[in-house]
Amino acid sequence: MPQINANGITLEYEDRGTRDAPVILLIMGLGAQMTLWPDELIDALVAEGFRVIRYDNRDIGLSQKMEGAKFPGPAKQILLGKIGLKPAVPYTLADMADDAAALLDALAIDRAHIVGASMGGMIAQLVAANHPGKTITLTSIMSTTGNPKLPAAKKEAMDVLTRRPDSADEVVLVAHGMKIARVIGSPGYPVDEEALRDRVTKTVRRSVYPAGMQRQLAAILHDGDRRARLSRIEAPTLVIHGEDDPLVPCAGGRDTAASIAGARIETFPGMGHDLPLPLVDRFAALIAEHARGAA
Repeated sequence: MPQINANGITLEYEDRGTRDAPVILLIMGLGAQMTLWPDELIDALVAEGFRVIRYDNRDIGLSQKMEGAKFPGPAKQILLGKIGLKPAVPYTLADMADDAAALLDALAIDRAHIVGASMGGMIAQLVAANHPGKTITLTSIMSTTGNPKLPAAKKEAMDVLTRRPDSADEVVLVAHGMKIARVIGSPGYPVDEEALRDRVTKTVRRSVYPAGMQRQLAAILHDGDRRARLSRIEAPTLVIHGEDDPLVPCAGGRDTAASIAGARIETFPGMGHDLPLPLVDRFAALIAEHARGAA
């Protein structure tokens, strides 16, 4: 996959579909490489007539790492946040939204349909809020607003996501990744064990960089409540969320839709914090319909 300089850093990206087709930009979540977007979803969106671009966020996958940058731990950030203070972080979600906008500029793309999942949904929200000229439509998937009054993640889900593997041995890393997928995944759409092992093994062999995930988590905690910024969004907005999401409860999706004028929400029973393959065609149809409606 190619790399390109955007916003002063190097981003790894993939560009599929015909060059003159309307563009969908996919932004992935916390500690997640762009390959977590299912190939089946990319294929379906391309078949719907779109040019689809996905990329590794800064500090993860094959994009540039912010080596050596210090960051406050989650406990310190939460404690300081309770007294109205925000410690300095290496970069913010707004910086990551700037990365997305700069990637479009570097590819000579004026505007795109912005689609983000989880932390990627937060970044997509900020692309729409801070770069309205770049945003045709917004689709926020299994994401939230940062509203401190919303239900928290289930303890098991947060614990498994933030725990570091016991070693860097591939067998340990794959087992760790599979456990994360099982805990936060969709109870209504269980994944075949061997298919899951194969997917996680490919992810581990592509890149493992725990420090990047910790800095991204610091950026999320630093960003706080986005509702006032979301109220500025004028792009047509679609919210997609699982009704059985243990990491970002469905209330986060509903709050996102309530915070953006005219937003539409679609929820799915049995869907957790992943993109189940049996739902991929439905996701693609919803995103395509949403994009065409704006056009």
